[in-house]
Amino acid sequence: MFDYKGLQITRFCHDSFRVSDGKTNIYFDPFKLSGGEPKADYIFISHEHFDHFSPDDIHKILKDSTVLFMNEMTNDEIESLYDNKMVVISPGDSIDFKDLHIEGVPAYNINKFREPGKVYHPKEDKKLEFIVTFNGIKVYHTGDTDHIPEMDNLASKNIDLLFIPVSGTYVMTPSEAIEAAAKIKAKISIPMHYGTIIGDKKQAEEFKSGLLKNGLDAEII
Repeated sequence: MFDYKGLQITRFCHDSFRVSDGKTNIYFDPFKLSGGEPKADYIFISHEHFDHFSPDDIHKILKDSTVLFMNEMTNDEIESLYDNKMVVISPGDSIDFKDLHIEGVPAYNINKFREPGKVYHPKEDKKLEFIVTFNGIKVYHTGDTDHIPEMDNLASKNIDLLFIPVSGTYVMTPSEAIEAAAKIKAKISIPMHYGTIIGDKKQAEEFKSGLLKNGLDAEII
């Protein structure tokens, strides 16, 4: 667990996080949870792939008042699994929801191909990154993505916490993540997308070391 200005940041595995102020619990891409975690007030699902949209893990943290945020493709996958409120977000959206401000940023591949000419995460699928402002703190969860042009103008957002993938293959390599984080200039960057399905801690350490050399701060949790 990592504490940032009164927010407790817990990484479970892969891209799965909880952000909490002790009262409100926000989850991003819940995956491989134990079942003993605090119930969620808000759940953000970056896209429909099994390691990001896991119905079994969502059920473990669901309560009647939990609100789920997702893109249209994930909403189509959910169908009638839950009776909870669903909010569909598209890249470019900017909304206020109760005590949150939410911005949708596109997540997609530029140079990670499943076969020639076909990337793992196409831009047209409208998969998501989320910038969520909570208690005045901006949390940016990038989902599964490469270093895309949309990231290069985000320094003006004054991001506090950046969750960024580092494993390569389907997402950014450590060097690509360093380049992206150097553009975003978050207060703290936290590597993800390693240690469960693909990648290992060495990539997280490479990312942290490279970011420190750029004069920026990073934490491995």
